[in-house]
Amino acid sequence: MAASLPPLLYADTHASSDMLYFGRVEVHDPFIAFGARGKKITAQRALEFGRVKRTGDFDVVLPQEPWLVRAQQRYGAKAGVPEIIATLAREYGLRAFRVADDFPASLYVQLTKLGLRLKFADGMLFPEREIKTDWEAACIREGNRLCSVGYTVAEKILRATKVKGRTLVHQGQPLTSERLRFAIDTAINQQGGNAQDTIVAGGDQACDPHERGSGPLRPHELIIIDIFPRVVETGYFGDMTRTYLKGRPREVQRRLVATVREAQKRATRLMRAGVDGRLVHAACTDCFADAGYETRRTKTGSVGFFHGTGHGLGLAVHDAGLMSPTVPNLLKLGSVLTVEPGLYYPGLGGCRWEDVVQITATGTRPLSKHPYHWEIR
Repeated sequence: MAASLPPLLYADTHASSDMLYFGRVEVHDPFIAFGARGKKITAQRALEFGRVKRTGDFDVVLPQEPWLVRAQQRYGAKAGVPEIIATLAREYGLRAFRVADDFPASLYVQLTKLGLRLKFADGMLFPEREIKTDWEAACIREGNRLCSVGYTVAEKILRATKVKGRTLVHQGQPLTSERLRFAIDTAINQQGGNAQDTIVAGGDQACDPHERGSGPLRPHELIIIDIFPRVVETGYFGDMTRTYLKGRPREVQRRLVATVREAQKRATRLMRAGVDGRLVHAACTDCFADAGYETRRTKTGSVGFFHGTGHGLGLAVHDAGLMSPTVPNLLKLGSVLTVEPGLYYPGLGGCRWEDVVQITATGTRPLSKHPYHWEIR
């Protein structure tokens, strides 16, 4: 079985959260790493060798250049990464590896031609990544603290913004999604985070859950802000969503917002180790159905609640773990998930509340914290 084989990786740590998990050190160019006899081994170019050896979590850090020479001696002058891997495998007595499902296809073919047997993990390369240690939970909590930093800045700007007809004006200029996003991201970056693709979407734009938002934000319209920064020091992510309205909400907007918050509470109360994520999702859909909120497909897209209730969070924004209507997933003790129901109706607007919890035997442990005060006058 693939699970019994040692892992083989070739990627950079920005593209591969598996690689960052395996070596616990940032390297911006693809590099070789593998397991052998219970040890974690990597071959590094001179550019990275000293830093990786000093700060990484590898048991063995090899200089890559001598191994390239040995590969050239065996395979010829054109030898490269595939031949280095094959040479290292021979040295460590390895004939087969397990690889991630996104392992480079060209490298897979070349290694196979060199006689190595590669088996896809058919799932997570490191299934243990789904269960977070206390240290990992603290890293995720720090990511969510950075989210709160962003929301505090957004709220300050919205409070200082003036309503002038159909325009929100801040410091003499129309308040746009771009301006508010820049202020959020800048504040997070100043405190050790890397905020990218932050969502600031108002009005009907917020009815597309992954729409980043653009152009002027309008008074009396719901604004969804979804922040998912990466903590630069550790690589772990936070992920929170809050909904705002600058001006005077209509009663239908108040009801929408309150219903989404109630769905989030119901979902969170149901979560504990051993519960199927589909049941958690059903708690949200039942809450919406009971309140009369319909989900349906239209010619221009879906309306209502048409995404999952939550996903895993860690070294990837969408890590292992899922709460959706179709995929069975028993919540695991120590796993970390978002809880983010939402409702979206063009003409009325969109609302989403998102927080992060860690699964315990009897419930959940919160890893995010920020108020739900959404009406800003």
